[in-house]
Amino acid sequence: MLSNSWSQSSAPQIENQLCSTERLLFTSADPEEIKSMVGRVMKPHQFNLLNPHQRLDARMHYIPMGDISLSRLRYGADVRIAPGQLEDFFLVQMPLSGSAVIESGGKRLESTPHMASLLSPEESTSMCWNSDNDQFMLRISRSLLERSLVGQLGHTLDKPLVFELGFEWQSCIAWRTLMNYLIECATGTPDLLQHKLIISQVEQLVSVTLLSTQSHNYTEDPGTRRATIRPRHVRRVQEHLEAHAHEPITVEQLAHIAGVSLRSLYAGFKEFLDISPMQYLRDLRMERVRSELLSGEAVSVAGVALRWGFAHMGRFSAEYKQRYGETPSQSIKKT
Repeated sequence: MLSNSWSQSSAPQIENQLCSTERLLFTSADPEEIKSMVGRVMKPHQFNLLNPHQRLDARMHYIPMGDISLSRLRYGADVRIAPGQLEDFFLVQMPLSGSAVIESGGKRLESTPHMASLLSPEESTSMCWNSDNDQFMLRISRSLLERSLVGQLGHTLDKPLVFELGFEWQSCIAWRTLMNYLIECATGTPDLLQHKLIISQVEQLVSVTLLSTQSHNYTEDPGTRRATIRPRHVRRVQEHLEAHAHEPITVEQLAHIAGVSLRSLYAGFKEFLDISPMQYLRDLRMERVRSELLSGEAVSVAGVALRWGFAHMGRFSAEYKQRYGETPSQSIKKT
């Protein structure tokens, strides 16, 4: 049975936000059109109607978000989908209702609202979706996930990243919270894609959360690189952040600049600054926001906040007031 917090909040929010006409990619009863439209978002694949007495009633909603995307798809009939190897992306399929049988990498899974499926790029896959299956899906690029993993390990990958096929998504609080946050970002900020800083942060958040919450073949890797950060390496990253705070920055890039693993980078910042690298960047950007609000040139608080990577106005305003003792609106009125 689904938990009350999930059934009362997350699923309804996904269903409500991913059913609007502005997010609708297509509706169709034509097999070839359905195959073509789904193939554009995912990849070309084999597609067959399993019951000739059923009529397709397909509907797909779609939200692109940089190297990730959100989709909601149903076929309205029993179908078989055979994409083979996904090649350049991972796919998390989370049923909102109904069920599907997933065969991938020699394993078989019955996917239900309790159990998502997580498809890995080099695992050959075929699926049978039941007519009542309504899937919420997150597509994440292979390059994004592999970059994040390399940053965490501190060494290159010697084999492809492969996740466990079954993902108990509804019992994972971090994942459920993230899905709600993605929906909120995508629906609450229609021009989100115009803000590269925010998209970059969202991509990092998704990749790091997935790697930390779902088992994969590198989960037990201790990370063989054990470089020790010295103060000059920390200063090097600080200087880079000062000069490039207005640009999309990933923690993996910072580790590369420092010449150390992610683990060592975090340890160095903790030891010398008592803060994480990304929190240091967030504080720096908050300072830039305040300077801009007090400069007399700012037109709106929201515009300045978004430009510096703060997507959630409520949290931004609360943090700003706690830090500076006044609201952003009060700061901009001083000019």
